[in-house]
Amino acid sequence: MNFLDLAKSRYTTKSYNPNKRATEQTITELKEILSLSPSSINSQPWKFIFISDERLKSELASVSYFNQQKINEASHLVVFSVIDDIQQFENQIKQNLPEGSVNYYNQFLKPKPEAEIKSWLEHQVYLSLGFFLSACASMNIDSSPMEGIKNEEYGKILQLDGYKALFAVAIGSRNPEDSNQPSIKAKSRLPLEQTIQSF
Repeated sequence: MNFLDLAKSRYTTKSYNPNKRATEQTITELKEILSLSPSSINSQPWKFIFISDERLKSELASVSYFNQQKINEASHLVVFSVIDDIQQFENQIKQNLPEGSVNYYNQFLKPKPEAEIKSWLEHQVYLSLGFFLSACASMNIDSSPMEGIKNEEYGKILQLDGYKALFAVAIGSRNPEDSNQPSIKAKSRLPLEQTIQSF
């Protein structure tokens, strides 16, 4: 299936089959794919946490608003977190990035207010989300990106030291009766002419 067909067929899964689990090989591949996600200056200000343990998944589901059921049904929950300590981030890039990348950060980003720097860091994690959802679609894995989580509660439960949970993605196999799948409910998008321009 080419990428256009994948884009037409992928959707945000609302109901999962709790009896179908993702294989260890699949999860290992997804972990490697996420580790290869793109980010500005290769900054990688993230931590990705894969959760299959049912007790822990259920605890996180309980602080996920209306997403509770899909998390409990899904095979795995993947939590996307961002580094929340700017000094820790600066130490990380100093140790791992080439001088040119560090100089770019020091010249163009470090002088900005803390809130703007943290916003930039969060944007990098969102880049990885698009990469991850596309990977899932290419591997025939259903997914549900969710910002509807209690971020601070996630941080406490997962003991995220120096990181902040931004959002989570449930993954697994859809319930065949999930009413949100494109074969039942047609995708709704603005007309291409309204959102795409060419010059």
